Amino acid sequence: MSRFRLRGRKRRSREPRPDRIPLRAIVPNLITSLAACAGITSISLSSEERWIPALWALLVACICDGIDGRVARLLKASSKLGAELDSLADFVNFGVAPAMFMYFWLTGGPTHMGIPQHLVRLTLGAALFYAMCDCFRLARFNTMLEQPTLPYWKNFFLGVPAPGGAWMVLSPAVLVLALDAKGTAPALQDALQNPYFGIFMLLFVGSLMASRLPTISLKSAHINKHYLLPVMAGLLLLIAMLVSNFWLTIGVIGILYICTVPLTGFIFLKARARYEQQNATTPSA
Repeated sequence: MSRFRLRGRKRRSREPRPDRIPLRAIVPNLITSLAACAGITSISLSSEERWIPALWALLVACICDGIDGRVARLLKASSKLGAELDSLADFVNFGVAPAMFMYFWLTGGPTHMGIPQHLVRLTLGAALFYAMCDCFRLARFNTMLEQPTLPYWKNFFLGVPAPGGAWMVLSPAVLVLALDAKGTAPALQDALQNPYFGIFMLLFVGSLMASRLPTISLKSAHINKHYLLPVMAGLLLLIAMLVSNFWLTIGVIGILYICTVPLTGFIFLKARARYEQQNATTPSA
């Protein structure tokens, strides 16, 4: 009998083709696009005076913004296109959408019923200032990506980050909507919804975003094991408050975040002084 020898098929080497990209590469960009769509939807809802749905849309945008970069790293699909798309989406979601929300909320919606015309224009100017400060911060962030970061900056942001600034400036509206749903503290509601106070918040938070002040970053934070139990108890309390009264808790967190700015500055100065002292050159004998 003749012997037969089975020969395996020669496998073609799969070389990457420049005209094709893997399907997984578009997943992070889809998430970023979903975030931008949520931000634009929030603008539309706030123009219709549907405040709570507009806030929910911004919350969806914030969640998508938090996961698109992680998904890109997980799928090894990071790209320059994704980075640019993320910055444009952040400008819409955390610059334009909160500014327009506050503009409509402070001036009584698109009709501006009972609001003097000069006050409407002042509010619009403050909203534009806030949006441009967010744009400036995002542009500065992109230019600093390739620059080396000093060690004492690892636990701090340069200026208030865009998502944090958005919820900072929205905190008066969130508190008023939460208190109004319960029918409590009408005097506090009137004070928080005062157009002059809203203008101050837009100018103040916008300046914080464009500034070079250090603000807290939890990306590289570590917890001492001796404080693990109190931290866990605090997080459980926070979760319980979010479940029981979500928007009121979000509003209080926004106010507390504003209060951390001067404390963070003090901690930053100590960290920088400690670093400079450790790296000071001793004069030779």
